[in-house]
Amino acid sequence: MDRLDHLEHLDKHLVEELAQVARETVRDELREQSRKRRRTAMLYAASGAAALYAGGAVALAVGLALAIGLPGWAAALITAALLGVVAYLLRGAAHSGHGPHAPHRVVGGTAPGAPPSGLGMPYPPMPPNPPADPGSPHHRA
Repeated sequence: MDRLDHLEHLDKHLVEELAQVARETVRDELREQSRKRRRTAMLYAASGAAALYAGGAVALAVGLALAIGLPGWAAALITAALLGVVAYLLRGAAHSGHGPHAPHRVVGGTAPGAPPSGLGMPYPPMPPNPPADPGSPHHRA
């Protein structure tokens, strides 16, 4: 019986050791994956910052080019309007990427083509059963 108790102790020890190794392996793998994702996120952030500065430089160049023939305030106003149009177009492109199932929200809260009732349905719902014939005995008055 001592021998079986000793084997049971070894089994428990082996299970604990295997669980510890599995935990360490999973922890190391998750650490490695998060390190890679963190690096990717930092590169995207740096890319976005560089693109922001590049866009600012382009806007400045457009404004300075317009200022050659116009007063400074008019050149700045035209540049701002151009940037507004670009922002609007980019926003529209981002919304079109959601697919046909994503409803567009407007200030009033109704979808395009929806009735002004605010229910969001362009037509009334279909009843489950056809209307009863007025001449039938089941018709209620």
